[in-house]
Amino acid sequence: MPRSRAFKQVDVFTAVPYRGNPVAVVLDGEGLSDAEMQAFANWTNLSETTFVLPATEPGADYRVRIFTPKAELPFAGHPTLGTAHAVLEAGLARASQGRLIQQCAVGLVELEVTGDGLSFRLPRYSLTTLADPEATAWLGEGVELIGEAKAVDVGPVWLVAELADVAALENLAHDPARLTRYYEATGMTGATVFAVEGERVVVRSFAPGDGIPEDPVCGSGNGAVAAFRLAAGQVGDGDGYLASQGRQVGRDGKITIHIEGTDIHVGGQCVTCIEGMVAL
Repeated sequence: MPRSRAFKQVDVFTAVPYRGNPVAVVLDGEGLSDAEMQAFANWTNLSETTFVLPATEPGADYRVRIFTPKAELPFAGHPTLGTAHAVLEAGLARASQGRLIQQCAVGLVELEVTGDGLSFRLPRYSLTTLADPEATAWLGEGVELIGEAKAVDVGPVWLVAELADVAALENLAHDPARLTRYYEATGMTGATVFAVEGERVVVRSFAPGDGIPEDPVCGSGNGAVAAFRLAAGQVGDGDGYLASQGRQVGRDGKITIHIEGTDIHVGGQCVTCIEGMVAL
């Protein structure tokens, strides 16, 4: 028999409601099966839906499971920030010395809580160069790249490529079916592409095979871009920058990146747009 469970829908990477990337957060996921979680995530039709559970690892403040409309993810960026925001707002956990520890399938994720928002330290990252021309053929003819595309593993594995100019990125006429065939065959999550123009960093993320034609504002994708840029020597210890994402789909997300040694911190603001109960 369904029971009422506390629920919030949080807009992430924005302080202005409906301009970021929403995540659905079920604040009481106990007793739900994998199939029930997946069915609800499919129903919300958002890029991700999360379920909060009691922590099972020492040091964690709570545990979260993260689902796209089609599959569970080991980690994702905007759901991490949105879930932490919802948990803090609901009083289910408290930050200790400005820190919160989230348990998810990728392990323990450290979050920083400040008056300017939330940020997480990317739990892991590794890069592999993609020599196969098919890795970027989906971008279409005439799209100029800077350097080679890479597979960047941040929990999800993103195909990351840097385009030569922002205009080409913003007006991209890509082939979603070709992209899907490539990344599904290689076990990736999707593709995140970016371009830099002076101080401006613009990002777009695509995962059409997972029911996400374009992710409005992607935390793990931006973390993967930061790892790509760090490896390329574009940024280093102590550097930070602000990335924008989502204008092509009517949003205006702002993502803060800060490099500390080899650690990558991804942050932004969050705002609750819906709260109440769901029958699950």
